Amino acid sequence: MTSTLEQAPPTTPDRRTRVARFLADNGALVGLVVLCVALFIATPDFLTGRNLLNIGIQVSTVAVLAFGVTFVIVAGGIDLSVGSVAALSSMVSGWFFASAGLPGWLALLAGLLTGLLTGVVNGLASAYGRLPSFIATLAMLSVARGLTLVISDGRPIPTSPQVSFLGSDVGPVPVPVIVLVLAALVASFVLNRTVVGRSMYAVGGNPEAARLSGLPVQRILVTVFALSGLFAALAGLLLAGRLDSAQPQAAVGYELDAIAAVVIGGASLAGGVGRISGTVIGALVLVVIRNGLNLLNVTSFWQQVVIGLVIAIAVGFDVLRRRTRTG
Repeated sequence: MTSTLEQAPPTTPDRRTRVARFLADNGALVGLVVLCVALFIATPDFLTGRNLLNIGIQVSTVAVLAFGVTFVIVAGGIDLSVGSVAALSSMVSGWFFASAGLPGWLALLAGLLTGLLTGVVNGLASAYGRLPSFIATLAMLSVARGLTLVISDGRPIPTSPQVSFLGSDVGPVPVPVIVLVLAALVASFVLNRTVVGRSMYAVGGNPEAARLSGLPVQRILVTVFALSGLFAALAGLLLAGRLDSAQPQAAVGYELDAIAAVVIGGASLAGGVGRISGTVIGALVLVVIRNGLNLLNVTSFWQQVVIGLVIAIAVGFDVLRRRTRTG
């Protein structure tokens, strides 16, 4: 006598669950499209060529800064120092050119190296010093901003022609937009196509499991923060190129915009989840909101309220995403 076990048909998620998952995975893109349509209806100046170029220039600094933060958040950390590191890097580059007489290209490299070194210090403090990344980078935020003011004595410093070129145009295309595209390609390649990038997801998802599987967790964390510092330096040089000078108060508060762009773009503050393409979309959402509110003559005070609400909604989507994936 033979018996057969009847297999229950595989359950398929209902429509409500599918919609929830779609919005959780693509909420930022859907929100960006809706936002652009609404602003197009509200003001005819939004989709003009000049305004779109302006959006591209503005988003370049935020997005490049956020690329480095993406690495850190994917690895399960946080970097609050990127705004100050951006300012310090541009100031060091300007000082080496204007005061030390270094050639322009070497001064530019000095600025990038400054960001890289500050990132390494953050990584060492977090990985080997056992400091929470929040505390380590909060300390670097203050140190880097203080050093920026010491070097500049509170005054702007001229930048080299090479840094100023980063704020210029190549034909009709702004150089910051070109740098944004190249930086996005490099960051995406590192995160998705390299061993280090895949290791970031493993460390952020479960650092203890990553350690037991043989991954050098501490070295990966140092690399993550070093990359964050390097991208912060590049963002600082882009900002200095736009301003045609290194400003001691440059990029104040930009670290919050960078973190917000990463979270809005779908990364999880719990670690292990994040995409460079999502970060670009998140940065676009922030910049488009500010641009649209400016076109609508909304005061900067209310703009801060709106940005705060957007961040809260993005974190809510993060919670929803984790529930739908585990539920």
